[in-house]
Order: sequence, then structure tokens, then C-alpha cells
Amino acid sequence: MAAPTFQTLLYDLTDGIATITLNRPEKMNAFTNQMRAELIAAFDHTDADDAVRAVIITGADRAFCAGADLSSGGSTFNYDAQKNASRDALRVGGIYRDGGGTVTLRIYESLKPVIGAINGAAVGIGMTMQLPMDIRLASTKARFGFVFARRGIVPEAASTWFLSRAVGMQTAMEWCMTGRVFDAQEALAHRLVRSVHEPEDLMPAARALAREIADNASQVSVAMTRQMLWRLHAAPHPMVAHQIDSRAIQSRGQSADVREGVNAFLEKRPAQFPDKVSQDMPDFFPWWDEPGFR
Repeated sequence: MAAPTFQTLLYDLTDGIATITLNRPEKMNAFTNQMRAELIAAFDHTDADDAVRAVIITGADRAFCAGADLSSGGSTFNYDAQKNASRDALRVGGIYRDGGGTVTLRIYESLKPVIGAINGAAVGIGMTMQLPMDIRLASTKARFGFVFARRGIVPEAASTWFLSRAVGMQTAMEWCMTGRVFDAQEALAHRLVRSVHEPEDLMPAARALAREIADNASQVSVAMTRQMLWRLHAAPHPMVAHQIDSRAIQSRGQSADVREGVNAFLEKRPAQFPDKVSQDMPDFFPWWDEPGFR
């Protein structure tokens, strides 16, 4: 597939690893409605392209994302004051959908694993957009902040669902109610990030992790596993997970991938999985759209 071009993002696909770089360095990669739309389009592309085996998200220059672009001043979050077609498109009834939430929900739905390489300042939406990423690595220069209460607003981008699941309720409460900015070591101590690296080592570490997934795992199994872990950890009873596990094991057990995976193990060679996300997902996927699914 042809590589997409964007105005607020850089996109690169090399050896199965797609790197999406937030690219407004003169504004510390501050989030705009255009960036919102382009991030969603980028994930639409990575899902559709079987050549993409893993996705890395990072920021250009010294910041990851310094939050929402506040150039509109006090009316930044007053959506009724923002009369434009792109904002109006997010209106449902009398309520405007939170733009950051449309991004995090799209990342949540990704069929490809998503790795955050947090290279610098990450506050507001720059923080909350990370939460549906599967694995986060941070630079020693990274700084994090759920600064919403200090701006007179509240956490957005569905972060009240994601954050406590990642770090526990007590830490989520402290970070959101104080709104203070904290460093990478504190993020690591509370398991917000998986590891901390010197700036020059961050992207190599993220690529090495993506490479391990891309080179060794079935892309269909990874896509299924990602959705099973995200959606079933909040299921009301383990029986719900058992039901989906059972269907997935039966479906995958009949696949060319399983035959290749087992034979490669027995023959002590790397597997070359043939199945593709675009055409070989189980017929019950997405199961959460089935009538009566809880």
C-alpha cells in the first residue's frame, strides 16, 4: 500500500514496523483537530496494510506532545465557540464528542500492536493518548502530567477508564487531582511505562521490541490477543473470557498459522506465518458486536 502523507505527522514503514511521529516541533507537537483526524487516518492505514506488523508512536524533537494547542486562549475547550465543519462533525445531539477520545478509542481498536516511545514532555492529551498503547517506553527526558484540574477541566480521552487499570486507583487519583507534572522514574515506579532509556537509546529499544513481535509472532494471533486482553480484562466474569478463548482456540487451531508454528518448532527453525489480518481473522471477529455480548 502507498504510504500516506500528513501535515501534522510523519509516517515511515521499514521492515514491517510503522513509525508515526507527531510533527509540530515548533509547538512541542501540541494537539490540534487536524492531528486528531490524521492520527485516526494513520491507524486506519496501519490496520489495512498487512505489511505493518507493529506500530511505534513518538514525537519530533524535544517533546512527545505538550497537550492541546492553547492558542485559542480561554475558548480552547468551549466547543460551541468553535464554529467549523470538523468540530461540528463530532457533535451528537447537543453534545460534542471529545476529540482526544476519538483518538484513544481508535488506538484501542487497533489490530496491530502499538508501542509508545515517549521522548519528552507528555501532558494533557499528550499523556492520555498513550494509555491505550500496549507498551510504553520513556526517555529520561520525558515528563508526564494529567494537568486537567489545573486548567479547570477534567480528564478526557477515556482516561478515567484506562488510567486506573494501568496504575491503580490511588495513583490515578493523586495524579489527576493534583495535576502535577512528574518524571520518567515516577512513571516507571508506578508501571505507567515499561522501561526508561537515555534519549539516544529510546528508539532503538522501541524498535527492538517491535522487531521481536514482527519477527516471531503470527499477525492474526497478535491482533486477536490484543483485542482479547483489552476487552476481556473488564469482563464481569471469567466465563466471558473462557467463551471467547474457546472460540478463538478452535478457529486458530484449524489455521495455516498453527500448522506452520508447530512445524517450525519441531524443525527448530523460524516460523513463516502465512495468515493475514486483512483476510484470515476468525469469522466471529469482532465478537463484541454480537447481540447479547456483555
